[in-house]
Parts: sequence; C-alpha cells; structure tokens
Amino acid sequence: MIQIHYFASIREQLEKDKEQISLPDGVASIDELISHLQTTDPKFNAVINTNNKVLVAVNQTVVDRSYKLSENDEIAFFPPMTGG
Repeated sequence: MIQIHYFASIREQLEKDKEQISLPDGVASIDELISHLQTTDPKFNAVINTNNKVLVAVNQTVVDRSYKLSENDEIAFFPPMTGG
C-alpha cells in the first residue's frame, strides 16, 4: 500500500486530501503512478493537464518523476510554491 496526500489547490480540485491505494502492477515510478492516476481519476487528469509543474515528494523529500517507488511510500502532490 502507498499513501497519497494532496495539498493546497490540488486538494481543493480533487475534493480529497489523501487516499491509500495498493501499488498497481506495472507502476514502479512517480511518472507511472501519475499516468495510472490520470487514467483512473478524471479530476486528477484535469489537475495534471492544467498544471504540469506539480511537485511530488516521496517520504517528505521532493523527487523527480523518474523516482522509483516502494511499498509503504508516502507520496505528496502539491503546487509549486511562491514567496518573497
């Protein structure tokens, strides 16, 4: 199982803050997880298509989309941060 958390505007668009899913067969990286979520969740697909600069963290460390996933990982999706 993996735990997925959604933050800020992504949480608002998906109307959920987290979910727990089994790591699907054939899904070994963040990029493959994103593709899987896009095909299974139309709202997630819309979020990714609207903002392809979504940041991803695994176990509280920001990673790129080639990062390899493991069982029990905690994945977080959040929009780019701005500040000043």
